[in-house]
Amino acid sequence: MGKGSGGSGMTRGDRRRNARRERLRELLPRDGAVIGIDLAEDKQAIAVIDHDVRVLARKTVRVKVFRLGEALDWAVGQARGEGFAAVTVACEPTGPRWMQVQRLCAERGLPLVCVQPLVSHIAREQQDYTTHKTDESDCVMIARLAAELHCYIPEELDETWAHLRNLGRRRAQLITAATASVQRIRDFLSVAWPAVTETCAEPFESRTWLAAMQLVTSQCGGQPALLAAMGEDAFTAAVRPMIGDWGGQKARGPISRRIFAALTDTEGVVASSRRGLLRRVADELGDLQRTRAQLRATEADMVTVLGELGLSRLADIPALSAVGAAAILAEAGDPRRYDSSSSLVKHAGLSPSENASGAFSGDAHISRRGRPGLRLAVWRAVWPMLQHNPVIAAKYQAMTRAADAAAAGAGSQQRTAAQAAARVRRAKSRVACAASLLRWIYCLVVHGTSWDPAVAAGSYH
Repeated sequence: MGKGSGGSGMTRGDRRRNARRERLRELLPRDGAVIGIDLAEDKQAIAVIDHDVRVLARKTVRVKVFRLGEALDWAVGQARGEGFAAVTVACEPTGPRWMQVQRLCAERGLPLVCVQPLVSHIAREQQDYTTHKTDESDCVMIARLAAELHCYIPEELDETWAHLRNLGRRRAQLITAATASVQRIRDFLSVAWPAVTETCAEPFESRTWLAAMQLVTSQCGGQPALLAAMGEDAFTAAVRPMIGDWGGQKARGPISRRIFAALTDTEGVVASSRRGLLRRVADELGDLQRTRAQLRATEADMVTVLGELGLSRLADIPALSAVGAAAILAEAGDPRRYDSSSSLVKHAGLSPSENASGAFSGDAHISRRGRPGLRLAVWRAVWPMLQHNPVIAAKYQAMTRAADAAAAGAGSQQRTAAQAAARVRRAKSRVACAASLLRWIYCLVVHGTSWDPAVAAGSYH
């Protein structure tokens, strides 16, 4: 007996793929025409084809995308003139430009599908086995791929979801900028003042350390020892009012005192570069302060938008913050648009990519396809859950226990291989936990439920 009804052998995945292709076929009927558009900044290439990939008309216009309406009307007229009642537009999701095409199609009642750039890249090589690429040939290829259903229906965001997505991308940009500033400050101090980085265990997480460094680098003129004359108490008093600019409320005296003691420490200092590098440190601290302030404001806005969407209950998942949930949804969009939780996991590129043929079975790896920003947001969110979420922690320990025990009990000759196997197993377990987090979010949003550890652990009956 097969997996499907009547012994057909069809799986649930087969039925979902069939349904997806049926939805695409409704937008791209076999007796219709397809308008392929290759988007650029100031030049747009358009081709009209039938489902036998015969080019009916083509045109290249030098206009911005938001002024493409006249050329789009021309293409529709060409298709209707050839007797095609159904006309579908296809393009690549190139930057934000495709959203202008989506707007123009919505105003004209035209269906729109998108072709992934990766699909276009592979198809271009398959077409003539060369790297030949022009806008005029690409628009025909985009239309052909759409006619062959190698496309997808683009997401239509409402105002609130679009706001959340832009906030999420702004947050990612600010995190990258803050991390770059921290790395540069660390590099500069390793030459100009190495001893000061040892005054605190996590210096860039300490608001007192950052405020004291801002005070020193902005007033010392390249010679921190000059500030030693003000005395320890006066130095601490000067640091205290600067804490608020870093989002803190109270200065920590021990850290301030250790930095004051390091003012005269010249161990490892490259004297010729000290003045210039400390000036750069002062500038980078200013940039870091502004970036972190903007980051806090952006994250607060994301939490507010999460509440507007009625999804604040996602923060009830232990060890998942409201900001983390908002960051995931900013990249994923509304989970209701996915066919299943597995589709959401695939969109993040966290689904297993198997390597098997006949009797051969190779190692499985994650696909790394889909949306990298979503994968990164989930990866960041799952790390604290490995320890502080009881369901995720139990799952992670169960998946890694055997490998860790084998590594601990291995002899001297097998220890290296066993430890390497344990590291691989831990990495795969973290991926599985990240995928579980996405499935939880999908279920909570789509089914309107709240966090239940028994359901999350699969022990609910």
